[in-house]
Amino acid sequence: MQGVDFRAVFRTAPNLYLLLSTDLMIVDATDAYLRATMTKREEIVGRNVFDVFPDNPADTTATGVTNLRSSLQRVLQEKKPHRMLMQKYDVRKPQSDGVEFEERYWSPLNVPVLDDAGNVLCIIHTVEDITQYVRSQRVNS
Repeated sequence: MQGVDFRAVFRTAPNLYLLLSTDLMIVDATDAYLRATMTKREEIVGRNVFDVFPDNPADTTATGVTNLRSSLQRVLQEKKPHRMLMQKYDVRKPQSDGVEFEERYWSPLNVPVLDDAGNVLCIIHTVEDITQYVRSQRVNS
C-alpha cells in the first residue's frame, strides 16, 4: 500500500504490542501498551525490556522477569511463537501516584518476525490483559 505510514498503523493498533530487538531492547510500543504500562514512548524506546519492566523488589515471589526472559530466549532459539500462561506483573506506577506498583495479570504471546532466510529480525511481544477477570474470580470465590 503506497503512502501508508506503517509506524503510525503499529502505534495506533488497539492491542498491547511491544516490539523488541533480538538483544531485547525496546524498539517501539503501541499507544495501548503505553497506557496499560503507564509509560511514555520516549522513556522506554532504546532501553532493555527488563530495565524498564523489572520485578517488584518488594515481592519476593515475583517470577515475571524470569518467565518472560525464558520465553523470549525460547523464541530466539526455536524461531517459533511462544504463549506464556497467565503471568502476574507488578507494573511500576508513575512516581506522582504515591503507590509504587500496581498488580496486573497478563497472558503474553511472543512472536518472532523472520527474514527470508529464517533469521529472527525482532520479536513482537503482545499481551492480553486479564486483570479484571482475575479480580472478578477472587470476588466470586
